[in-house]
Amino acid sequence: AEAGADSIGIHLEVYPDPVKHLDKIAELGKGRTLVLNPDTPVEKLEGLMDYVDRILLMSVFPGFGGQKFIPETIGRIQNVSELISGRDIDLQVDGGIYVENAAEVVAAGATNLVVGTGTFRAPDMKAAIAQLKQLG
Repeated sequence: AEAGADSIGIHLEVYPDPVKHLDKIAELGKGRTLVLNPDTPVEKLEGLMDYVDRILLMSVFPGFGGQKFIPETIGRIQNVSELISGRDIDLQVDGGIYVENAAEVVAAGATNLVVGTGTFRAPDMKAAIAQLKQLG
């Protein structure tokens, strides 16, 4: 927070009872992001929607770039989108996002995409970014 971050994310796997940490982030005046790894059940988010500004679904396991998007994430995005149900909460997806699958991820309910390798390794980075921007 002191370094100037606008939001701070915590992994639900590290903080199974995240409310006190999310409250502290809010006290600091920062956006609150709750992150879920691909193998964490979406149901663990129930009861936490009033404490977050963003849910970040990992669509790969954290650790290194260039991993392949886990297809089951599409259903997870749809489930989280239903949990959000009209609240002002961003649904961010990170991992394996490329021009080729971004539209499907957005159609499932994602409102924010983290794209690394999908732009940096694109044959034409500028064109890839332009195509991604057209989705939103």
